[in-house]
Amino acid sequence: MLYLIVAVFTVSAGLVNMRIVEPGDAATTAENIDTAVTLFRIGFVSELVGATAFLLTSMFLYLLLKHVSQIAAAAMVTFVAVSVAIQSLNLLNQKAAMTIATGQDYTHAFGPTGADQLTMLFADLQHDGYLIAQTYFGLWLLPLGYLVVRSGYFPKILGVLLVIGCFGHLVDVFARFLAPDFGANISPFAMTSAAVGELSFIAWLLVKAVRVPEPATSVPTISYHQR
Repeated sequence: MLYLIVAVFTVSAGLVNMRIVEPGDAATTAENIDTAVTLFRIGFVSELVGATAFLLTSMFLYLLLKHVSQIAAAAMVTFVAVSVAIQSLNLLNQKAAMTIATGQDYTHAFGPTGADQLTMLFADLQHDGYLIAQTYFGLWLLPLGYLVVRSGYFPKILGVLLVIGCFGHLVDVFARFLAPDFGANISPFAMTSAAVGELSFIAWLLVKAVRVPEPATSVPTISYHQR
């Protein structure tokens, strides 16, 4: 359920930002934030809830899978902790964009155009900060996929899909930073692999849960004692 919360709240926050932030159009972005400030706040809180649930998800998966490999389980939690730290701190950029767009003091200080451009700057920083955090969203899937394959609790194909999803995240991040136009074009394809892996794993946890191997049963022996 925690993993499902991560997916629902993080995607909801992303949809809010996509609806409000207009890339390259500072005036429209500032106006959208000012007009739909309550929705923007909901997106802010949704991402914070998703980040918290993400950290808790990794902690519970650590307890479940640490017997397979302590090092891999620790790496999994470490990647998540780094991503959540970046994601949470990055929300300050979103808060700054909202404060500037809705506050008259900044309009008086910088003028309408200057305030709009400053709002756009923080919105862009929030977007790039999320991409940086996404690096670790991908990396945590590598040890998780390994643990899923080795544990015997799940079908091995789920672990393979998670590992493929890791590389999907990384391709998306580095392509967007190195060649933004090319990265934007291939992003839907790269992120599909990640979505398939993680959603399949979430569905399995919700529907099938953990498949614990049945303990070997022994037939009781009866001994007869004669006098």
